[in-house]
Order: sequence, then structure tokens, then C-alpha cells
Amino acid sequence: QVQLAESGGGLVQAGGSLRLSCVASGRTFSGRNVMGWFRQAPGKEREFVAAIRWAGASTYSADSFEARFTISRDNAKNTVYLQMNSLKPEDTAVYYCAVGLGVGLTNRQHDYDYWGQGTQVTVSS
Repeated sequence: QVQLAESGGGLVQAGGSLRLSCVASGRTFSGRNVMGWFRQAPGKEREFVAAIRWAGASTYSADSFEARFTISRDNAKNTVYLQMNSLKPEDTAVYYCAVGLGVGLTNRQHDYDYWGQGTQVTVSS
């Protein structure tokens, strides 16, 4: 059973930065697997932020986040990161990581097989 544990959320002032981490466990991951970050703001639907393959350099980010957010991974630590810079109050949301076991880079939620519990990010103005 795959388990995902997010951390790194918290309260930050507008213009600040946070780095979220997601530790994956429960299986050996391969290049066919994809890790993604999504977020859900209060009263809104969950939306795609970025994804990265477990091997190679391929990443995929939603256009609205590409300039400020960067996804990366450390295979030795089974960890995926989301570096968030120039944060805005509208970035306030619960951020989730997810893993897709047999898909390419995708922004579709139903392509992801396992989800973490989420970590709260609050950006104050």
C-alpha cells in the first residue's frame, strides 16, 4: 500500500516562500510513475499544480504556477518537493501530493492512484 505524507505547510506572509515535501513509501517507484501536486482552496475545486516523473527530467506545471512554483524530487529520499516563491494570499489552500502508477505526466486527478492527506498553506496579506 502506497502512503504519501506531505509536510512543510504553514503560515507565510505574501511575497514569502515555502517548500513542501511529500515522502512516498510502500513500494519501489519507477520511471513509469508520476508524482503530482494539487491544491484546493476554500470553496473551490481541487486543481493541478505540477507533476514530475519518478525518473528523468520531465516535469509539467500548470501555466498559472510555472513562473513561481517548481517541482523536484530526491529519489534517494523517496521525496518530491514543491518550491513555492512569491506567494500570494490566493495561494492559500490545502496542498496534496499524489502518485500515478502507470501514467505519463498528467494533470487529470483520476489518473492518480494514491493521495496524501494534504498540508495547509496560508498566505497572509
